[in-house]
Amino acid sequence: MTKLPGNAGVSLLGDKSLEFYRDPVSFCQQRIEKHRSRMFLCRLMNRPTAFICSVRGMRELLCEKSSLFLKDPTDLMTNMYGDTIVTTNGEEACLLRLSLTSLFTGSCLGSWSDYIASVCERCLKDLSVSGQPESVYTVFKSLGTELVLGLFLNVRAEKQPELFQEISQLCTQHWHGLISAPVNVKVPMWSSGFSIALDARNKLMDIIKDKLENDKEGFVGSLGSLPLPDSSSAAQHLLLFISALIPKALASLLTSFTLALGGNGQEKARRQAAEDPDYLCRVLLEVQRLWPPFIGGRRIADQDSTLMGFHVPKDFGVIYISHAVHRDPEVFQEPDAFLPERWSGRNEGHEHFLCSFGNGPRSCIGAKLTNVFLKEACVYLLNNFDWCLDPPVQNLEYKWLPVSRPANPPTVTFTQRDHTLSGRSDTS
Repeated sequence: MTKLPGNAGVSLLGDKSLEFYRDPVSFCQQRIEKHRSRMFLCRLMNRPTAFICSVRGMRELLCEKSSLFLKDPTDLMTNMYGDTIVTTNGEEACLLRLSLTSLFTGSCLGSWSDYIASVCERCLKDLSVSGQPESVYTVFKSLGTELVLGLFLNVRAEKQPELFQEISQLCTQHWHGLISAPVNVKVPMWSSGFSIALDARNKLMDIIKDKLENDKEGFVGSLGSLPLPDSSSAAQHLLLFISALIPKALASLLTSFTLALGGNGQEKARRQAAEDPDYLCRVLLEVQRLWPPFIGGRRIADQDSTLMGFHVPKDFGVIYISHAVHRDPEVFQEPDAFLPERWSGRNEGHEHFLCSFGNGPRSCIGAKLTNVFLKEACVYLLNNFDWCLDPPVQNLEYKWLPVSRPANPPTVTFTQRDHTLSGRSDTS
């Protein structure tokens, strides 16, 4: 076994959390170059932590040795969502996954397609009406919110606008608890962000429990009938499924898709993606590879082990960095280039090398549904609009936490496609 390159420093003084959270991409790139290794040691959250920035290391951590590296039971996600499929370990996690999988596969996915299509049309059909630039991240976040609240909670924006707005606002307040210091403080005229988030969670849980008790249709009814560990489990999972996390992830990927295929220079790619579903899949894989919505995931070593040949002692943290894994030059040639064709060439069949939504036995249970959302929205955009940055020069530098997107929200102008030109040859 080889010692990890890098240094965990001393308690507190050696902690690099602030530097990491400020710019995780630069943080990792500097250390990859310094140590000439895509795995290195630092102190994060005051715990010695191994950083994994390679496909090989990610696959070892999340697939081959997933039982040796556990979710952190003190993680903030547990405080905010309770015991769910995302936060539990061992047999409990396996049983939850077995129970919930049926809700995200097969006939369930098919039964939602009409609703997904209708929401995409309602939310996106007026993009070109004003002729003014649109803040696309905001548009796509609203689309994602309608999708998740309609599918998971049977709350439709057009039918129950007041309840929809109330839940949307509570979800936003709850989300802010995930990115706030976990300090529960209330004084007259002021409450901490974490305290506000906990209050929002309690109000959301009241709404959710009422839905589970009185609504026997759709996803709510199906979830309520599953053999889950206890009476609170269904409510905690619904809280997870309707949280702002999912709309933000969808907005992140749709924003990156729009930027990647925007402007006259990408008109041919837009047409090809509209006409060829396989090419659209390759485009979306490349968008996911270059701009993963989440920076990565964290585990705790349950026993002494090895990753990439390096010794990882028990109780060390391990974090995989999606941005760096997806740019591993050993696997992806020209790693920083947007090349959808790589997925029909050297990287054909390598989708399992991505980790935007985790990987292995603990990967995101809703990944297939997310893919359905993305494809439906992208197909609608491609079939109905052309688009370009407006103004044409904008700062598109990304921020990567808590969800990736350009730090300055990009604005895009959409124009209605002229369908009378469809099908004409380039020489006509």
